[in-house]
Formats: sequence, C-alpha cells, structure tokens
Amino acid sequence: MNRDEFLTRVAQAARLGNAYRIHVPPRPENVSYVGVQGDLCDAMAREVNAVGGVAKIVSSHAEAREQIAALCKQYSVLSALCWQHPVLNRCELDDLLSRQGVAKHCYDSLVKHDWSQRLQIAREADIGISSVDFAIAETGTLIVCAQPGQERVTSLLPPVHIALVEESQLVPDLLDAIELLRRSDGSLPSNIALITGPSKTGDIELQLTTGVHGPGHWHVVIIRESG
Repeated sequence: MNRDEFLTRVAQAARLGNAYRIHVPPRPENVSYVGVQGDLCDAMAREVNAVGGVAKIVSSHAEAREQIAALCKQYSVLSALCWQHPVLNRCELDDLLSRQGVAKHCYDSLVKHDWSQRLQIAREADIGISSVDFAIAETGTLIVCAQPGQERVTSLLPPVHIALVEESQLVPDLLDAIELLRRSDGSLPSNIALITGPSKTGDIELQLTTGVHGPGHWHVVIIRESG
C-alpha cells in the first residue's frame, strides 16, 4: 500500500466514524449540576476514607501540627519531601520537623544539588507533605498543579503522603474546581494532577494492590481554620 492509498483509507475511516459520534444537546439555562451540599469538610473526610485514605478534621493549625507529629512518629520518619506553601507555613512545619529530628527537603534546598543527588534524596524520603490547589469534596480528590516549590514528586514518590487542606481550599465538585483553575485567558495550567486515594493497581492477576506505583499510605488533614 502506498502513501496515497493509506491516507485515502484513513479519510474514509474518519468519515465513517463521524456517524457514531455522540451529540450532546445544549444544556438548558435553568439546569445545572449540583455537587456536594452542606458541610464540605465532613463530605471530604467521608470520601477520603471511602477511597482508602485516612482523613482527620481538625479545628486549627495547631491541631494539624499534632497530627503531623503523630504521623511522623507512627512511620518512624527520618526525612521528608515538602512543598513550599502558605498552608505549611501556617502549620509551622519547619519548626515541627526540626523538633521531630526529621530532615526537611524542599525546592530551595534541592536546587543546591545536582540532578542525581536530588533524585537520591527524593527516593530516600520517608514521607511527602504537601497542600493542594483545591480539593473536591464530592469525590475526596486533591487537585495539585505542579510548579517550582510544589513538585509532583512530593505526592508520588514517598511511601506516605500527607496533604494539609484548609476549608477555604475545598470545592463542592470538579466543575467548580475547573472554573477556579482557569486563568484570566480561559486556559488551564499545563500540569494538573487529580489524586483520589493511595496508589492502586489491578494489573497483577486482577488483584487490587496498594502502593505499587506511588504512596501506599495517604493521609488528608482537613483544617477548619483558614489563614
């Protein structure tokens, strides 16, 4: 088959495929999607637990600190990959980890090393601590947009991931989150990750296994007190 014959067949297949497209009628103006209603913190915690995570609602950043300290002790943490984020600052994470004897690694410290050293530090981290851009209460999903200081590796590589979420970061559903993520020109960030539960796979003999491709332990601390 020559090039022209190949392209002709592709064009024919494309025309045939058009007959099976799904055509969605316009949404009536008086109809809209309704996500979670009521207490978003309670809804978020319920969904996090339902997908295999562990949620804890606290009333202040001080209580959030206590939760982090307890988790560091539970997992015998020696080193942590951390975001650089206002929520973590409000929890005084630097002081907390120092008191716990945990080595903290973040963007400012990692850029001082070459690439191979950064990778080694990330691989050896016992825990990853992040915040979020937004969190979806309807599904217990964290939305994170990777950028310097908020690297994806924090929530992907360590065996334990802790996310600190303030009530003001919660949205009822995905549609709300997308609208808030849109830039002034209508575009979205180039890298958006949606995290729902710890890492899972069913590739091995169709048996659900946790922690194969990412954190096996996923904790979400929901803080009712905002900055």
